[in-house]
Amino acid sequence: MSHLMNTYARLPVAFSHGNGSWLTDSEGRVYLDALSGIAVSTLGHNHPDLVGAISTQAARILHSSNLYEIPLQTQLADRLAELSGMDEVFFCNSGCEANEAAIKLARLYGHRQGVETPTTVVMERAFHGRTMATLSATGSRKAQAGFEPLVAGFVRVPYNRLEAIRAVARSNKNIIAVMLEVVQGEGGINSADIEFLRGLRALCDDRGWLLICDEVQCGMGRTGTWFAFQHARIRPDVVTLAKGLGGGVPIGACLAAGLAKGLFRPGNHGSTFGGNQLATTAALTTISVVERDGLIERAVTIGELIRDGLREALGDCPGVLDIRGQGLMIGVELGRPCAELVTRALAAGLLINVTADTVVRLLPPLTFSADEGRELVARLAPLIRDFLRTA
Repeated sequence: MSHLMNTYARLPVAFSHGNGSWLTDSEGRVYLDALSGIAVSTLGHNHPDLVGAISTQAARILHSSNLYEIPLQTQLADRLAELSGMDEVFFCNSGCEANEAAIKLARLYGHRQGVETPTTVVMERAFHGRTMATLSATGSRKAQAGFEPLVAGFVRVPYNRLEAIRAVARSNKNIIAVMLEVVQGEGGINSADIEFLRGLRALCDDRGWLLICDEVQCGMGRTGTWFAFQHARIRPDVVTLAKGLGGGVPIGACLAAGLAKGLFRPGNHGSTFGGNQLATTAALTTISVVERDGLIERAVTIGELIRDGLREALGDCPGVLDIRGQGLMIGVELGRPCAELVTRALAAGLLINVTADTVVRLLPPLTFSADEGRELVARLAPLIRDFLRTA
């Protein structure tokens, strides 16, 4: 009997090693990885630059704590500020920690504005994490069930509906921030419209609110720009990152600018492991390789290749409602729940995921090649066709 807590419905496979976009299990079977650890393995598996950098750093020092100067942390903060246009960076270990920091920033900002019960507008179908505050901000009753009482201070509106936010503002004088994923991952690969984002930035400016963009899943080049908010040419007040930032080594970040700049001071927030030498080395190396190898541009071209291939293969297939996404963040929405496609794909040597019950989610490494994109389409399209035929 396993002593692990029963928190995951794991698939019956264990991977022993990987190379590029391919993983090999303990029985020697090889799989095409179209999930990359849920948007984590930006450079795929066993990338020589990343392996070399973290091996060298491990032989120097892994961790010293934030009681002391960490030059690598300063370098990474500078790089993220340069790439994002933001001003300050706090490092943590995960996406939910980054979002927790963002929520704390918003509440601190509200109190400094004299608001006794600061309230943040959040979105339907959002997913921000599983800590109590981020779970409360999440728009999934399935995830929240059994963990009540939830944290107060959130009001929920439909995604991509600016007028709904304006309506809430007319009735709630405690709003101090709006928080959203620029592309909802767990919610089914739903992208915020450009005009919605621009209107939201203008509304926040007019009201003196913080605009918080959760880029934990969609950031770090996945959608074809370093950050998905850059498609709209806006600058948020807070941006959160994790997943692909370290290429597989756990690291998160909360970036601040504008009204959020300078809010955190010594004693307001912290992290024991956040921004340690190993994690920052991994993130700096990941960013360097993405730039050097043109992987953001590749995300655009390979993402288009995959979506176009799926549309050609499934365009006449009843039950395929939509094929959407940006860059290498792709969703195939079907007309009925399709979780069993995950196990069917596994049997076909393909790693995928299903989210929001009916959406096949694809998050390949940014190193995915054109041939691997075509192979993904060749393996996935027949599985979807067969699944829909056996309804």
